[in-house]
Amino acid sequence: MVSVRPNRWLRERPAAGAAARAARTLLRVTATDRTPADLLRSALAADPARPLVTFYDDATGERVELSVATFANWVAKTANLLQDGLSAEPGDRVALLLPAHWQTAVWLLACAETGVVADMAGDPSRADFVVAGPGHFEAGLACRGERYALSLAPLGRRFVPGPPEGYDDYAVDVPSFGDRFAPYAPVDPEEPALIVAGAEYTGAEVVERARAEASGLGLTGPGSRLLSGLPYDTWEGLSAGLYAPLASGGSVVLCRNLSEAGEETVAQRVESERVTATAR
Repeated sequence: MVSVRPNRWLRERPAAGAAARAARTLLRVTATDRTPADLLRSALAADPARPLVTFYDDATGERVELSVATFANWVAKTANLLQDGLSAEPGDRVALLLPAHWQTAVWLLACAETGVVADMAGDPSRADFVVAGPGHFEAGLACRGERYALSLAPLGRRFVPGPPEGYDDYAVDVPSFGDRFAPYAPVDPEEPALIVAGAEYTGAEVVERARAEASGLGLTGPGSRLLSGLPYDTWEGLSAGLYAPLASGGSVVLCRNLSEAGEETVAQRVESERVTATAR
């Protein structure tokens, strides 16, 4: 069961100035958003400098904060890698054998940009491409298409001395791709976009569900900060850990290995990150 806890420290603070203007802008531009990629473009138009994903790994001590602009830059480069580097086309399937991680979030939005179906923890033998992290490299070899490996090391470091056999290193290849992305064909919001826990969702369904669930997760608009310790292998984890914050104009503090952090550490994080609600 997902436990959502409000934090009154920030949520009761009134929006003012730039935050209020960003809220009005976001409401205007998200009204017609139909895909997760649309939501990211709207967030970029509203306030590119605000934090979108703040990532912690409590097994390594890593902390990474990505603004909307920085996150969108990673997404654009990865979408270009998909479209030009892998020649992926709308409807192709990418098995993402990855945990809840900021780079996983990047891949999810890059798939949305290109119309490629993101299959979380999907069967590699049925996928056109595989993106795998530690612990999944052997399983990923069942994919006959091209494969990328992510080290998931702090700062997205490359493999040393090289990636696992049968894989290319994402950290080596992605920097060479462009910072702006334009799909060769428009992405149809009514086509499949995501598969998780055996359920398939179109881009429009992802957006609609994320919007509908945002308030229940304590996301009340710009300024809302949701701390999520949920894995990415369920819809609930993906909604709390990415889609609902994006759809509501909020942000996420995404925590991997949160069980290794004590309650005092979590409480300090809630305070320092101005978290308004948690999902654990």
